[in-house]
Amino acid sequence: MSKAESKAETLKPRLPRGFVDRRAEEIAAQHRMLETIRASFELYGFEALETPFVEYTEALGKFLPDLDRPNAGVFSFQDDDEAWLSLRYDLTAPLARFVAEHFDALPKPYRSFRAGYVFRNEKPGPGRFRQFMQFDADIVGAGSVAADAEICMLMAETLNRLGLAGRYVVKVNNRKVLDGVMEAAGLSGPEQAGRRLTVLRAIDKLDRLGVDGVRDLLGAGRKDESGDFTKGAGLDPAAAQRILAYVALQADPSEGADRVAFWERFFAGWHEAVGTSETGREGIAELHAIMRLCAAAGYGHDVIRADPSVVRGLEYYTGPVYEAELTFPVTNEDGQTVRFGSVAGGGRYDGLVGRFRAEPVPATGFSIGVSRLFSALQLVKSPLLHGAERPGPVVVLVLDRENMADYQRLVAALRAENVRAELYLGAAGMKAQMKYADRRRAPVAIIQGSNERAAGEVQIKDLIEGARAAEGIASNAEWKAARPAQFSCAEAEMTAQVRAVLARHFPDAAD
Repeated sequence: MSKAESKAETLKPRLPRGFVDRRAEEIAAQHRMLETIRASFELYGFEALETPFVEYTEALGKFLPDLDRPNAGVFSFQDDDEAWLSLRYDLTAPLARFVAEHFDALPKPYRSFRAGYVFRNEKPGPGRFRQFMQFDADIVGAGSVAADAEICMLMAETLNRLGLAGRYVVKVNNRKVLDGVMEAAGLSGPEQAGRRLTVLRAIDKLDRLGVDGVRDLLGAGRKDESGDFTKGAGLDPAAAQRILAYVALQADPSEGADRVAFWERFFAGWHEAVGTSETGREGIAELHAIMRLCAAAGYGHDVIRADPSVVRGLEYYTGPVYEAELTFPVTNEDGQTVRFGSVAGGGRYDGLVGRFRAEPVPATGFSIGVSRLFSALQLVKSPLLHGAERPGPVVVLVLDRENMADYQRLVAALRAENVRAELYLGAAGMKAQMKYADRRRAPVAIIQGSNERAAGEVQIKDLIEGARAAEGIASNAEWKAARPAQFSCAEAEMTAQVRAVLARHFPDAAD
């Protein structure tokens, strides 16, 4: 085979668009964040659950992102039985399937948390991935809004534990209120379902497009800067203004020390927005109850507040919906200063588990966007992500390949005492092995030639101290004469001596 033919057959290493590789440092930092979240969820009595990456496509059903194309948005394939399977789109639909399948065996209400990757068959873009991690907490079997209040407080507790106190707000709304506002605007009935969805999507873009942009989407439509036109809901000006007046209702956290009285005054405007709609008034009563419960637990409206702009896109939400939004400023791609935005969200979905059972099963919960929250903690330079510096492994060099078993014995002795260690498995000489140890961030190298082996000794090279000393050594002759930070010891003392070196450089590192 010619060189040209060999080159033509070589695969080009390519990462699929919308996916990312992560290395050890990021994995370790994210693990610390996840463990903090886990501890917060366990404090509230939630227990762990793991579901598979793959579900029957029918289990995801209509609860996919785009009602116009119910089979879009997911990665799907057929198995040997020609049944359609899909990679999970979120962690909620698999929970609903699990609860329905094990309904009689589970304690109810059932408090569950799950962490794992989900998959979206969508066009990737900046900050938009096809695989990403979520961390969910849900309560299934509790119809009371006390469960929704508990979820809101758990969101706040978790962000506090992550060091974000004072830098976020949990915003709460209710789909029933939204339905009531649209009913008052003349958008009730099944024949108006499409227009209602368009209205919800318009409200959801308030932060990005502003009032004028939302007004266009509520009316005939909007043309963006690129010239693309988005068709609007086609509302008349009076109906559009009713909805805009509703989304403009905002709580001022500085108003009043009496939290319960504050919400009494605040919801007066909401009653005007829903008019005579019984559904809307029921939603307001539920929101008021959530605010009272949160206030009783010490969460003021500067932390957890009712906010009409919260919509949540998925269709399975049936009652309260909520988002945790970080409030500190960041610079976007256009150089503008904006809020960081939402890192978690969820709501009540009383119909999802009921798809698998004859009777309705109430449920509520929320999901943390792990990658987005991790980015936020990086921006605020959270100490949680940095932890104690952890050394690389001790590297045992191989000088005589015919004595490989002796080197393997040295590695085994270190590992037996819980010291991270590895045997050099390449074919290079000592100089290249030392370079390898440096790239592995090894704090120590173990050297044993024939003379040391005959004497029952090893050479221990402190690579950290050696690097410091090398900065003050001008010539190769000086280096050889000084042999900085390298000493001999008996094989039996090797592990204790290595531990002493590690303790000197990394006093806070765990074994």
